[in-house]
Amino acid sequence: MEFADYKNYVSPALAKATDLILEKGKGCYATDVNGVEYLDFVQGIAVNALGHCHPKIVKAIQDQVAKLSAASFNLVNFPTTLELAKRIAEIAPGDLGVTFFSNGGAEANDGALKLARAVTHRPAIIAFRGSFHGRTMGATSVTGSNSKYRKGYEPLMGGVYFTPYPHPYRWGISGADEATTTAEALDDIQKIFDHLVAPEDVAAVIFEPVLGEGGYVVPPKEFVVKLRELCTKHGIMLIFDEIQSGYARTGKMFASEHFGVVPDIITLGKAIAGGLPMSAIVSTPEIMEKWKPGMHGTTFGGHPVCAAAALAVLDAIEEEKILDNVNEQGAYLKEKMLELKAKYPVIGDVRGMGLMLAMEFINPADRTPNADAFNKVRQLCLENKMLILGCGVYGNGYRWATPLNVTRKDLDKGLEIVDKALLAM
Repeated sequence: MEFADYKNYVSPALAKATDLILEKGKGCYATDVNGVEYLDFVQGIAVNALGHCHPKIVKAIQDQVAKLSAASFNLVNFPTTLELAKRIAEIAPGDLGVTFFSNGGAEANDGALKLARAVTHRPAIIAFRGSFHGRTMGATSVTGSNSKYRKGYEPLMGGVYFTPYPHPYRWGISGADEATTTAEALDDIQKIFDHLVAPEDVAAVIFEPVLGEGGYVVPPKEFVVKLRELCTKHGIMLIFDEIQSGYARTGKMFASEHFGVVPDIITLGKAIAGGLPMSAIVSTPEIMEKWKPGMHGTTFGGHPVCAAAALAVLDAIEEEKILDNVNEQGAYLKEKMLELKAKYPVIGDVRGMGLMLAMEFINPADRTPNADAFNKVRQLCLENKMLILGCGVYGNGYRWATPLNVTRKDLDKGLEIVDKALLAM
């Protein structure tokens, strides 16, 4: 089959980082239709938690398709989906244990906003500048990482108020320590309450415990703790968007565990089904029981094949000691990234947790964002048969989205290619 004219039939609305046409993959590697193999450190934007075609996931999908490929979870139940709901309840933080299944992250975040409004009977939402929650109208309305996501779609959902994400490296002109960042970020939220919307009118605060698309930023622990206290004080639902940070990516099953904070609602996606489209809204029994039958719905949510894959993901995380690998390889990768930072002044910051790590490219003279540097590195990596992924409000971040079972050997290969690219700039 010839693909030269594919652009005539695929909407240009979906931006393409490359013109590659991938045909197959295995572990960290993907192969295009011409038989060229690439080291894939994008993995569907952190979707393939265990790499391409993990045998346990492949078998679970094949076995389930042979029995039942689809019906509708609003009409009948599926053994795989019911078991998955129970497994999520067993691992979720605190009392979070009741799940509504959806198909993708944006859909889950939309549903979480609806749930918060339905339970509190309040209209307003507080979101963060720098955040990314998806492309649906609701999710776009609470996304603040780049105006391009909102351009052409105003007016969006009303009642949304933005506050700065606590990003120590970028707080103010020259950065700030965590205590200053925390105090000033909390003060900005108080200013919203003082000048824009009363706290008793706020249904929810939606927050990424580790910023994803916006740059893999880890907020100060004190801020997250104080944010929980603030929401509790005012009866505001705290929603943690863990679409990207959840499922072992940070070295714990959920990023919230690093902060000792349990949200009222958590959204999951990306890695949950090992490459198949699935997401989840998870909350407490007390909150979920107020979401009455018919108040939300889905056709494909809770899909039995996706649930079978998701069960295989959880099995593999446990059996293959994936958390141990994430912490071991993540510590090694961060150490090597810091060595690159010391070697190349164009790298201004290295940050993250576990295997959710990023480098930020700057102009060394004034520390301003340098998207050109990242774009050059990405192109040089592509020429050396490695796929990498950007991030950050200014497009100057490089996020590592390796599989969670990545080996030292493959990390070293990737690091060598990145080093070579930086040297050639």
